Amino acid sequence: MTSSEGGVHRPDFVLPAFVTVDMAAPRSVSTEAPLDQSQPQDIEGFSPTVYSNPEGFKEKFIRKTRENPMVPIGCLGTAAALTYGLYCFHRGQSQRSQIMMRTRIAAQGFTVAAILLGLAASAIKSRS
Repeated sequence: MTSSEGGVHRPDFVLPAFVTVDMAAPRSVSTEAPLDQSQPQDIEGFSPTVYSNPEGFKEKFIRKTRENPMVPIGCLGTAAALTYGLYCFHRGQSQRSQIMMRTRIAAQGFTVAAILLGLAASAIKSRS
């Protein structure tokens, strides 16, 4: 928007009093050397991996099963109850299918409880 006094441009808005604009010269730039990306950073107390060699799926599965064996047992129980319940449903045995679906829910609850107890145990173990 222009004013009638000599074509001076004035803004369409005014900044509130608490807003300040720093028009000073840019501040000095740090003279530190840039980070060397070819070497990993050494951070005190941080280890990117606990294990010296990368583990595959099989090794990780075995390690996790040994740490908390109830989780795979609960998963197998859930899968077995689901499979047998679906088989009974297919054969027309609705009463037995309902029982197996309730058993599946119980097995899922057992699995979730095992996961939570395993997490709590590992948290307590890491603190000590």
